[in-house]
Amino acid sequence: MNSRPLGTTGFDVSEIGLGTWQLGGDWGPVSDEEATDAIEAALDAGITFLDTADVYGDGASEQYIGSVLDERDDDVVVATKAGQRLDQQVADGYTHENLDRFVDRSRENLGVDSLDLVQLHCPPRDTYYRPEVFDALDELKDAGKIDHYGVSVEKVEDAIKAIEYDGVETVQIIFNPLRQRPADVFFREAQRRNVGVIVRVPLASGLLTGALSADAEFTAQDHRNYNRDGEAFDVGETFAGIPFEDGLAAADSLETVVPDGVSLAQFTLRWILSFDAVSTIIPGSKTPAHIRDNVDAASLPPLSAEQFQHVDEVYDAYAREHVHHRW
Repeated sequence: MNSRPLGTTGFDVSEIGLGTWQLGGDWGPVSDEEATDAIEAALDAGITFLDTADVYGDGASEQYIGSVLDERDDDVVVATKAGQRLDQQVADGYTHENLDRFVDRSRENLGVDSLDLVQLHCPPRDTYYRPEVFDALDELKDAGKIDHYGVSVEKVEDAIKAIEYDGVETVQIIFNPLRQRPADVFFREAQRRNVGVIVRVPLASGLLTGALSADAEFTAQDHRNYNRDGEAFDVGETFAGIPFEDGLAAADSLETVVPDGVSLAQFTLRWILSFDAVSTIIPGSKTPAHIRDNVDAASLPPLSAEQFQHVDEVYDAYAREHVHHRW
């Protein structure tokens, strides 16, 4: 597994990481055994970057990671997130007191004295215009409770504003062949400021695996059921904001340029890794075989100019009008 630097953190992390939202239950039920097996498979495959959040399963995802790492001697960076535990998502809630409380809870869940990386979890836009929020994170760092901090954002504009703060060392953002706007301006700015870029929702909630069809059914606990139209949180987190039918058509078109012996998921991950600004990608899965397949994408040869052109054509045909000026 190749590694890339994660901004100015001093961490070198695997190009393919593991996102663990699915281990909290928002992708359908998950057993303790399934969660543990998924994390073990990721570590065994060479993954050195795990991403979680304090609200994934009300802390269950963090606890699974903490439990597995307690039994192993792996050199792993664990990134978590804070902020979504607020009763109301308003900038006034991002106080030192609340952030301190959230950080302490994550430290307990993960079984560590200091968090490797804590990210503000898609806070309201006004939060980025309050220097006192980032001062609070600096104070938590000075207190030895966090080693580094960053942000997880919904919109490119939020990412660009966040990296004006010197202490923000990483940005987590949605990027894939159906959500290409971050490559327009943000990636260039991130590289200029040496900010680490963590790519989430790389497979568009399964659309870019090629495994979904028009008659796909999702459990009541799966966000691809209950958040299809953004009823629970930002709709861009579900199928990357693409209408399901358009996403299926886009996936079918992309399949036409995927090489033999390569899955659409692997093709997608390799396309993302073609962008030098990207530090790591965090596809999520509960299946060890899928995790190993994702890792194998990092060793694929670069895409051809023709393949890149086709991805752009698919974006223009099926996605741009839905997402480009929204996120």
